[in-house]
Amino acid sequence: MRPYSLDLRQKIIHAREKQQCSIRQLAKNFGVAKSFVQKIIKQYQETGDLKPRHSGGRPPKINPEQTVVLLEIINENNDATLWELAELFEKKTGLKLSTSTIDRISRKFDDTVKKKHCMPQKNIVREFNKKDLNIGIK
Repeated sequence: MRPYSLDLRQKIIHAREKQQCSIRQLAKNFGVAKSFVQKIIKQYQETGDLKPRHSGGRPPKINPEQTVVLLEIINENNDATLWELAELFEKKTGLKLSTSTIDRISRKFDDTVKKKHCMPQKNIVREFNKKDLNIGIK
């Protein structure tokens, strides 16, 4: 769920200061939960700020310095598979990463892994000659 806009938060605080309404009345007037109004008023009184606080989530597994190391490994070994990149990263940093994490980070920085082709890019078409055909009829 997305946080309420800064504009709505400012309107609630402005209405509270101007009209001295109850929290329940403010929640009803603005169509939000009473707990949200309480939270906004408390946040404004404590910090003076109305911006939404950072929502939770899992902290990143690697720090920015390690991300730079991973991107360097990807650039140096552009032909390596994700498994090989994971092994190289573990050897260099001692930290084990899953292939999905490496893929996610490389896509985030538009640094994709490209495999070299074994076959030539253009299909070579040979001309067919009747002389080449040997079906055993004389």
